[in-house]
Amino acid sequence: MENEKKSKSKFGEWIRDIIIAIVLAAVVLLLFKPVIVKQHSMEPNFYGGDYLIVARQAYTFSGSPQTGDVVVFRTELTDEEGNDKNLIKRVIACPGDTVEIRDGYVYLNGDLLDEPYLMEQGVSGKMDAMTVPEGMYFCCGDNRAVSNDSRGSQVGLVAEDDIIGKVVLRLYPFDRISTF
Repeated sequence: MENEKKSKSKFGEWIRDIIIAIVLAAVVLLLFKPVIVKQHSMEPNFYGGDYLIVARQAYTFSGSPQTGDVVVFRTELTDEEGNDKNLIKRVIACPGDTVEIRDGYVYLNGDLLDEPYLMEQGVSGKMDAMTVPEGMYFCCGDNRAVSNDSRGSQVGLVAEDDIIGKVVLRLYPFDRISTF
């Protein structure tokens, strides 16, 4: 009888532990999204195979995306298998900002934008000045020579509602673990 009670007690603890683990996993996945970089558009800062953690609620509690933030957002693009494709890019201009590209360099609100994170300086091409509308963001890859981003019509400006979250942590490769 006593062994039966112990067995039921251990079984109940085991079920409780599984339920707690499931609830914790659900909460973590509501707050964070794991992302694997698959392209080269964010080199030299993020490489294909980098495993990142995106904070889904980053802008819910602390305002809106800011110039320089690295974000992941939904697009209408699809991958080779026909699945929806999310992109990782850097916010270059926010609502109300004026952005222009001259001689391969980005000007934000009339001033040359300091971009030490770029793969190569001066490869952005040319784009007439435009003011970013409310609720939209101008986002570009750090490897501008290969990046499909807000400079082109396939991606264009990014709606705030399409932003999944802010990149906050690189988990892999282990020798490059870092926070952002």
